[in-house]
Amino acid sequence: MTAVKAYAALSPATALEPFQFERRALKPHDVLIEILFSGVCHSDLHQARDEWGGSIYPMVPGHEIVGKVVLVGEHVKKFKAGDTAGVGVMVDSCRECKPCNDLLEQYCVEGMTGTYNNYERDKSAIAQGGYSTMIVTDERYVYHVSGQLSLPGVAPLLCAGITTYSPLKFAGVKAGDKVAIAGLGGLGHMAVKFAVAMGAEVTMLSTSPSKEADARKLGAHHFVLSTDAEAMAKLDSRFDVVVDAISASHDYEIYLKLLALHGKLLVVGLPSKQPQVNPFELIKNRRSIIGSMIGGTKETQEMLDFCAEHNIVADVEVIPMQYINEAYERMLRNDVKYRFVIDMASLKS
Repeated sequence: MTAVKAYAALSPATALEPFQFERRALKPHDVLIEILFSGVCHSDLHQARDEWGGSIYPMVPGHEIVGKVVLVGEHVKKFKAGDTAGVGVMVDSCRECKPCNDLLEQYCVEGMTGTYNNYERDKSAIAQGGYSTMIVTDERYVYHVSGQLSLPGVAPLLCAGITTYSPLKFAGVKAGDKVAIAGLGGLGHMAVKFAVAMGAEVTMLSTSPSKEADARKLGAHHFVLSTDAEAMAKLDSRFDVVVDAISASHDYEIYLKLLALHGKLLVVGLPSKQPQVNPFELIKNRRSIIGSMIGGTKETQEMLDFCAEHNIVADVEVIPMQYINEAYERMLRNDVKYRFVIDMASLKS
């Protein structure tokens, strides 16, 4: 067992606070990682405050984890002590169903084991996440991270990165495709970077004129205000793919209208209210709406390798662990460009 310092939510109504617990002893295929940086995802806030229901306490959030391998189990083959490694949104799955055999473990028939706010496969131990100094994970769900990339910027790749990379790959985005990104936040800014690196012509759609400079800095070729009806009408049936990264409640019809023949609306945002869908906009151009959830182990490693090749990391603001409650409040105000990342040295000291 390994003693661990952490920050945890003890109830939905209380702020995160210092917490100590023990990680399990290493099993033969386990990897012990000293966590250096942990990204802060909006879903951390939702689950810590039980806004989606079913939260388990005490809860140590965090599923965007980068660190150094400290120790490995006797049968581990992929990692050795000293390697830079990452852990993402899941730490286990049934490993027997078709999705698991296809290395799409995020769609495990029994349900994947989340990095936190979930029970381990034994149904009794609570999985605890990355707002902590150490984590123990089976090597299947651990990823190699390039030492050439900025590690704080790598952490959000384990969630925001793979959440946008996976649907773009599924849609077959390639050089010359026309891609629009709706919503410039933690997910949207990664979608812009990936689509540009894949060779697409990228248009940023936003309700905020002030985001144009940022969108172009990220690599977007065009910027259009989605509130400008005339400008949006000119985009009718223009795009091969639209990535919908908007978490606020909205009407999908606005973005369906933009899709050309066989166009795909890739949904990665999670609105609180059920979106409106006009079937007439679906049947026109044989459009489709496609949902996507993170990525499997093979694709996540592929994404990290792609980022190393193209020098892609998230834009982040590094914070100490003790600032997490203020960071949550700033996230609610969209006051971050574009992801908070916790420097875990602040907790160790």
